[in-house]
Amino acid sequence: MSFDFTVRTMRDLADAVQRFGFLPLFKNSVPGFSVEEHAAPAAWFGGGEGVWEWKGPVIREAGCAYGKLFEKKAAFVSREWFPELANYRRDGYDFDARCDDGLAPVRERELYELLEANAPILSKELKRLGGYGKHGRRGFDGTMTRLQEQCYVLTSDFVYSTDKSGSAYGWGVAEYTTPERLFGADFCREAYRREPAESYARILAHLRSLLPEASEDALRRLLR
Repeated sequence: MSFDFTVRTMRDLADAVQRFGFLPLFKNSVPGFSVEEHAAPAAWFGGGEGVWEWKGPVIREAGCAYGKLFEKKAAFVSREWFPELANYRRDGYDFDARCDDGLAPVRERELYELLEANAPILSKELKRLGGYGKHGRRGFDGTMTRLQEQCYVLTSDFVYSTDKSGSAYGWGVAEYTTPERLFGADFCREAYRREPAESYARILAHLRSLLPEASEDALRRLLR
């Protein structure tokens, strides 16, 4: 499979996610492996509709995972491949088991439990419920990033404010959920059917086939 594409439309982006399985949004350890490096200028920098506005529709249309999944940066992962990534990153633990074994820090446990009880939930509402903010608790972004990298939390959509005529404006606000809520019971069955090391090996082999010129160190750095 050749990692050769250009994003000019929302359909191009959705098709690329499905075709490649893993698609980081921004430049990373693997040169050329991002939407940023393959987007047409008008789709990346344009003042009208582009990649930034297409993220939510692509998540919904492609039925894929999206979140800060690689090197603390956003990425799309197809429905087919996300259970493998979750199994590897979770090391075979669902969140309750991680808590039972004392592996989840208090801050992560509190925020995850609050999110799980209210998912799907906008980031600004989750911050409010958790008491985060300028004059409140700190560390929201860092904790959410760790939960996403461990594949316990995903962004399920981006919600925009609307004016009196119903037109969207401004930046979309992230809506968070859990993979279990987004993908249902099938995800739980698929995510743990292999040993975590086997999932890692499958992902690494797929990325090697996709990016034959990438160094082994770069691929492993991306996945860790």
